Amino acid sequence: MAAPHPALASLAPLLGIWRGRGHGEYPTIDSFDYLEEVEFGHIGRPFLTYRQRTRAADDGRPLHAETGYLRCPAPDRVELILAHPTGITEIYEGTLGLDDGVVRLELETTGIGLSSTAKSVTAMGRSFTVRDDALDYTVRMAAVGEPLQHHLAATLHRAEP
Repeated sequence: MAAPHPALASLAPLLGIWRGRGHGEYPTIDSFDYLEEVEFGHIGRPFLTYRQRTRAADDGRPLHAETGYLRCPAPDRVELILAHPTGITEIYEGTLGLDDGVVRLELETTGIGLSSTAKSVTAMGRSFTVRDDALDYTVRMAAVGEPLQHHLAATLHRAEP
């Protein structure tokens, strides 16, 4: 396997497979708990690959999946490009912060693409914090006529480097 691209050195703590639990809520749905696996990988190019899968905590049924790429175009800037099987694409841009070994990403959508059958999503935001072998994140969403607000939060732990 190729070494990570030098432009990704600050994102190296994300590399690997992460597993954990999360909780979701939104005014238009019932609250729910989920199990999640996220994988950040690389192929030696100046981006990380991203794959995410969730399943219901109560019975294990599949819930959500997304795939994409994380780029670092400048030392303090990041871009996240995602595609969902529900007909939604998201382009995020934001900041990368490094402080005493803690990695923080703050991202807001700059573009959302919707297929003709996708639900109406108008804005998204994501925050990631990596500290040692724990990855915490939150997701904010504006959809189906609701304003931007908290939707998801999870804590994942490194399962494989």
